[in-house]
Amino acid sequence: MELIDQVLGEINEVMGMVQEDQLKDAENIIQKDRRIFVLGAGRSGLMAKGFAMRLMHIGYTVYVVGETITPSIQLEDVLVSVSGSGKTGSVLELTQKAKDDGVKIVALTSNADSPLGQLGDATVVVPGATKTGDGVKSIQLLSSLFDQSVHVTLDVLTLMLSRRDHVSNDSAKSTHSNME
Repeated sequence: MELIDQVLGEINEVMGMVQEDQLKDAENIIQKDRRIFVLGAGRSGLMAKGFAMRLMHIGYTVYVVGETITPSIQLEDVLVSVSGSGKTGSVLELTQKAKDDGVKIVALTSNADSPLGQLGDATVVVPGATKTGDGVKSIQLLSSLFDQSVHVTLDVLTLMLSRRDHVSNDSAKSTHSNME
């Protein structure tokens, strides 16, 4: 159990550093009358996809950038971009293009001063260790601490949105797949 305790301690340390006002800024941008797009590479992309699923469960129109059924992003849309380093080329390029087109950006990164952090209309800093060495140091491999903490952070943001929008657990359950 020693390793479990160490990993949980790391996650608790990072989550204690996530700023609620940054989550509120993201909450203000993410609205039901806007389409939400999520973007990330590798494991950060998987965390973004998990967030997309939860948004769908609480009634949002949401797309994953790069999927075959994803439409083009438009002026009134929101892009949620996730990159631990805030320097991932594929994420930065698409986020910059969306920003240039007037799309609102919610950025999640370990470093507010990173290129991605600077693009965010709302930037949520999740200071878990990344593969580049940014953030709270970790015994875990690569960016595991960042990814775990982003997952929890995005679940907290989902909870904030569901409470604001008065979406109950029973309502969310009605949109959950029965094919699992």
